[in-house]
Amino acid sequence: MITAERYHDISCGHRVVGHEGKCRYLHGHNYRIHFIVQAEELDTVGRVVDFSVIKEKLCMWLEENFDHKFLIWNEDPLLSGLMDIAADSLVLVPFNPTAENIAKYLVEQIGPQQLAQYGCRLIKCKVEETQKCAASYTLI
Repeated sequence: MITAERYHDISCGHRVVGHEGKCRYLHGHNYRIHFIVQAEELDTVGRVVDFSVIKEKLCMWLEENFDHKFLIWNEDPLLSGLMDIAADSLVLVPFNPTAENIAKYLVEQIGPQQLAQYGCRLIKCKVEETQKCAASYTLI
């Protein structure tokens, strides 16, 4: 299998509902998100897809939707209070915003929408919260 990969850096806040430690508090990360894209066959130039497509369709999606925003689960008990003071910076997501769930969401929901017309698919996403800690989701 041949893949093409590109990463993008964003700054974003979140909190993890039910976490036993500090991550239950409002906080943020300088995330590095890696996109790994695969195609059944290479294009006539010999590529999975041009890297600029990954940038335009996936990296820029992150930039427009998550960068400098606060990801909050739509079932978070703090949601209503935060809506009163910071509604324009909140991004409601249908999952507890762990690195694992962010990676899964990007692969299962965003990748298919953004890459539908390019003959390739997002098969893996790695979400680094720090240089030491990352989570990945891969399509089987």
